[in-house]
Amino acid sequence: MTAPDSLSVWLRVRREAEWRHAPVLRRVPSGSDGFRTWCEGPVRRRDPVRAERLLAAHALALADAARLVPLSFAVLSGWQREILGGPQAPFRANDAYAKAGRERYGLTPRTRADFASCLRETTDPDLPLAARAARVYLDVAFFHPFADGNARAALVALVHVLAREGIVLPEVGPLQTTRYADDPAGAADLATLIGVLNRRRL
Repeated sequence: MTAPDSLSVWLRVRREAEWRHAPVLRRVPSGSDGFRTWCEGPVRRRDPVRAERLLAAHALALADAARLVPLSFAVLSGWQREILGGPQAPFRANDAYAKAGRERYGLTPRTRADFASCLRETTDPDLPLAARAARVYLDVAFFHPFADGNARAALVALVHVLAREGIVLPEVGPLQTTRYADDPAGAADLATLIGVLNRRRL
């Protein structure tokens, strides 16, 4: 039996989640860049090559943020080529699966256009920044645009959206827990967690 389409479920949850209740983020001095610390610590201990590739993608994402480059699939793909260490990172051509096959992310003629529309919303000034960052993380996770490395792409996208507005989280490890497409409370809680980390100084 084919698994239900988790992408369709996520798009419904995305519309229903209480994004406007997300915390307001503050530009406060940070002692460290949590993404870089994570790469230099646990990632490097597990896989030095993976760490270097993530750091290269992170550098590109920060440079694009400094130039206020709008988020698009082409921009994500450029970072993903660094993450995967390959010459190409195309949009997937088939349904994708994750969580040992329990989640399926369908592909329709509208999937890529829908993803582009979601990425454009990362600059929506009417939505709190914490909500936009949380939502782009979940968009990348559940649109699952790449054949591999989507969780890493999601985290880099989140970092980019925050950096565009001068926010650097001192810690990113707590963001990386398993997320489910049908969990509106969990989606909103991700935005809340970003707010908590924004106030945490290491």
